[in-house]
Amino acid sequence: MNPYTLTPDLDGEGLHICIVRARFNEEIGVAELESCLTELGALGVDERDIMVITVPGALEMGITLQRLAETGEFDALIALGAVVRGETYHFEVVSNESASAITRVAMETGIPIANGILTVDTDEQAMARTADKGRDCARAAVELANLLSALEPESDEDDEEEEDE
Repeated sequence: MNPYTLTPDLDGEGLHICIVRARFNEEIGVAELESCLTELGALGVDERDIMVITVPGALEMGITLQRLAETGEFDALIALGAVVRGETYHFEVVSNESASAITRVAMETGIPIANGILTVDTDEQAMARTADKGRDCARAAVELANLLSALEPESDEDDEEEEDE
C-alpha cells in the first residue's frame, strides 16, 4: 500500500505572520520572541511580513488573537509568553483559560495559532524552554499555514475556468 502523503511544508516565503507576546514575565517572552523571529527568518518569512505586538498578559491573548484572525491579513498567528506557578490557584485559571481561548479562536476562525505560552513551576524552567518553544512555534505556524492552504477546497471560480478551457 502506498497512500498519498502530504509532507510538512516549512517554506515560509510569502506568508504573513503575527506574533502576540505577553509582557507579564517579560524576560521569558522576549527570549521566546528572539528565537521565534530567528527561526521564521530561517524558514524564509520576510521580516516585512511579520508583525509583533504585545499585550499585558496571557489572559489578554484570546481577544487580541481573535481580532487579528478576523482581519484576514495573516496566514498564521503565534502566541508567546509564560505563566509561572505562584502560591495561589490563579496559575491554573490563567493557564487553562488562556489555552482554551487560543484553541477556540483557531477553531472558530480557521487561522492556525501556535501556542507558545509556557506553563511552568519556576522562572528557571521557563528560561530553559524559551529557545526551543520559540523555534517550535515558528515551525508550527509555517507548517500549519501551508497545510491549511493546501487543504483549501477548490473554489467555484477554479471550476468555471476549467470549463471555459
